[in-house]
Amino acid sequence: MIQTPFYLIDRAKLARNMAIMDELRTASGAKTLLALKCFATWGVFDQMRAHMDGTTSSSLYELKLGRERFGKETHAYSVAWADHEIAEAVGYADKIIFNSIGQLERFDNSSAGITRGLRLNPRFSTSGFDLADPARPFSRLGEWDAGKIETVMDRISGFMIHYNCENDDFALFDQQLTRIEDEFAPLLHRLQWVSLGGGIHFTGPGYPVAKLAARLRAFSDKFGVQVFLEPGEAAITGAASLEVTVLDVLNNGKDLAIVDSSVEAHMLDLLIYRIGAKIDTSGDHPFMICGKSCLAGDVFGEFNFPKPLQVGDRLSIADAAGYTMVKKNWFNGVRMPGIVIKELDGTMTVAREFGYADFEGNLG
Repeated sequence: MIQTPFYLIDRAKLARNMAIMDELRTASGAKTLLALKCFATWGVFDQMRAHMDGTTSSSLYELKLGRERFGKETHAYSVAWADHEIAEAVGYADKIIFNSIGQLERFDNSSAGITRGLRLNPRFSTSGFDLADPARPFSRLGEWDAGKIETVMDRISGFMIHYNCENDDFALFDQQLTRIEDEFAPLLHRLQWVSLGGGIHFTGPGYPVAKLAARLRAFSDKFGVQVFLEPGEAAITGAASLEVTVLDVLNNGKDLAIVDSSVEAHMLDLLIYRIGAKIDTSGDHPFMICGKSCLAGDVFGEFNFPKPLQVGDRLSIADAAGYTMVKKNWFNGVRMPGIVIKELDGTMTVAREFGYADFEGNLG
């Protein structure tokens, strides 16, 4: 058996998402770019590449990874480019999207040779978390003043508008896109392309993909623009798990099981947003599943099992791809999960293992 902990990516489950991706691209005419900020495990890019049009990045390193490991169309975005980054970024990118007018003007000459865009902040979003809300008060993410944007329209050909966050409500998407159309129509009519960002949960169960496709095509036709989407979670939802082993069981008023992993180190988003992990189980024996770090709140959640857990039992924690592998860290020196790929024929390929040399090299 493969030593836990490890992230397990299932190509068959990934293929299901890619089939929906193809359906949406064909029906809508939109292009889809993998959001590397969400998922950048390039060991399965060979499978995703055939069903997506390229990548979008949030930093120079993501940009370089997208160019070298994924290929196809490469969009470069950063909240703020540094002087020493811009030449390299322009060299890797097909399009560069500036977060502010100030950045666009600062790097006007050095970016003039490629397609340029600007991030538009519509001042509303679907996010329920202030931490992740790009339209929160005093947000630094994008420009919103149409008058100011008008002064640089001759330097750009597109907008990036990121305002959806895990949005599985098509009616809300439709309503908010209509608001964008109404408020920014004079500017939209002058563009060649518009990215509507990520956060649209169109691979979720029951999502009306055909309605989304029709709405995107209508937007494209109305303004004469190429539409881009930047799916991250939608591309890999349900396709990966974190495989762990029970190391100890005890009772401190509740039955507890300590596993060879850590929420803080290996599923940090759960801790940030204070949400529980997902384990597909049921039964009459409740256990709190705990991480092995020294952080008191390193807890995956409480679950019911068909029988009491014992040392050596293996557990599978679902949805361990989006904003998970990209945030893993070496807190407490807890062993970094390996990366294992379940091939379409069911065989397991160990794509990467991490050891002490990786821990040491990360710190000095």
